[in-house]
Amino acid sequence: MTTPGEISLFSETLISSKPKESLPAGFICRPLYRSDYKRGHLGVLGDLAHIGDINEETWVERFDDMKKSNGTYFVLVIVDEKNDKIVGTGTFFYELKFLNNLGKQGHIEDIAVAKDYQGKGFGTILVHAVDSLGAQLGCYKTILDCSEAKRGFYLKCGYEGRGLEMHHYHDLAAKDHGV
Repeated sequence: MTTPGEISLFSETLISSKPKESLPAGFICRPLYRSDYKRGHLGVLGDLAHIGDINEETWVERFDDMKKSNGTYFVLVIVDEKNDKIVGTGTFFYELKFLNNLGKQGHIEDIAVAKDYQGKGFGTILVHAVDSLGAQLGCYKTILDCSEAKRGFYLKCGYEGRGLEMHHYHDLAAKDHGV
C-alpha cells in the first residue's frame, strides 16, 4: 500500500495480486514513489545499463513529468522492506495505435534487478507484473526489446521472438554506452 504522504506514479490497485503473492516475505511490489531516488532506484538501473549523472532534483523532475503523462508510464519496483531498499524495477508504457481497431500496444522496458538479488526470481515477477498491466489496460499485445543474452529469459516468461530490433542513434554517447 502507498505509505501516507507518498506520491506514487500510478494507483497500486492496477498491480495484479499474483506477482505480489509470489514475492518472498519481506519484499513488496509497488508503484515507483516520488521519494524512491533515496531508496536506490538509479542504482538498480545502473546494474542494467549506463545511467549518467542524475541528481535527485532532476530525477524528481522526470518522475513528475511521467506522472503528468496521465496514465501512460507505469514504473514498478520491488522493495526489500527490511532495508527500505529497491532491489528491482520494471517499466510499462503503452501507445495508442490506428492498427488493430484503434488498439493499444504495450511496451516493457528497463527490467532490472540489483546484482545481489539476481537469480531469486525477482526478474520473472517483474516481467509478469508489468505484462499484466498491459492486459488490464486493454492492450492487444505487449512488446519488448532485449539482448541476445536475455532472450532465453524472456522466452521462459512467455514471450516469443518476432522481428528484429533496429537502432538509429541521435546521441553518440548513448550509442557508445549501448543504451
